[in-house]
Amino acid sequence: MIAEHEYGYFTEANSAEVVVARNRNAKDERLKQVMEVITRKLHEAVKEIEPTQEEWFAAIMFLTETGQICNEWRQEYILLSDVLGVSMLVDAINNRKPSGASESTVLGPFHVADAPELPMGSNICLDQKGEPMFVHGRILDTEGRPIEGAKIDVWQANDEGFYDVQQKGIQPDFNLRGVFRTGADGRYWFRGVKPKYYPIPDDGPVGKLLGALGRHPNRPAHLHYIVEAPGFDALTTHIFDPGDPYIDSDAVFGVKKSLLAEFRKVDDPEAAAKVDVPAPFYDVEFDFVLSRKKT
Repeated sequence: MIAEHEYGYFTEANSAEVVVARNRNAKDERLKQVMEVITRKLHEAVKEIEPTQEEWFAAIMFLTETGQICNEWRQEYILLSDVLGVSMLVDAINNRKPSGASESTVLGPFHVADAPELPMGSNICLDQKGEPMFVHGRILDTEGRPIEGAKIDVWQANDEGFYDVQQKGIQPDFNLRGVFRTGADGRYWFRGVKPKYYPIPDDGPVGKLLGALGRHPNRPAHLHYIVEAPGFDALTTHIFDPGDPYIDSDAVFGVKKSLLAEFRKVDDPEAAAKVDVPAPFYDVEFDFVLSRKKT
């Protein structure tokens, strides 16, 4: 029992050391390492904050309520991770790219794995509601060479800020979703509608926390992409409308300067006819650069 108390009995001063020492026989070394860091940082935070017992109980109840609202289609803890910026930090750590490669951002909760593969240039807006948009660009490697056979999985919210899975029976299934594959020139193009900003779910504990902190729940308008090609690292990212009112205050910190696209309004009927959309429409051009897998 002497080794058990090499730091002495539990006190305010040595609290973290005593708990960490108790975990010395952990069967998994990674778990042991993780819990040591978490324990030290948590005890450090508690000592700095000096919460009352009522405040600590309120924190416990917040976590309890966060878990209670989770179900098969809603994950409030992921939402909490998002609004604290932790999801983006984990994404950044796990997606460090070489110079010139496109940056990643969070996947989000509305991806559908079995979206249909469509002919290049298809209109992904099935209900024809919203302002027409023509999106195009290239898939390149870091040397500027086109990538043939790249798979581009794209999805977006409609002009009211809703995804199809949020409006079953209102929007058609697979509305504003599609999968495309590039040819030898690496080019892609498709038609959709200009997306709108939308709020993350804010009717639960995380939404109440945002309100208490004086923060809004909105994400700026964006398009989602997953771009994959053999021999290259997969890219999960967005492109954003820089004119959106929430572009500088994304609730989940997903905006990166390199992912700002120009949503250029075009009134020319001839230009619209060339891309098979009515005028006026929005022209959005954006290239993606993939990094090669390390061998």
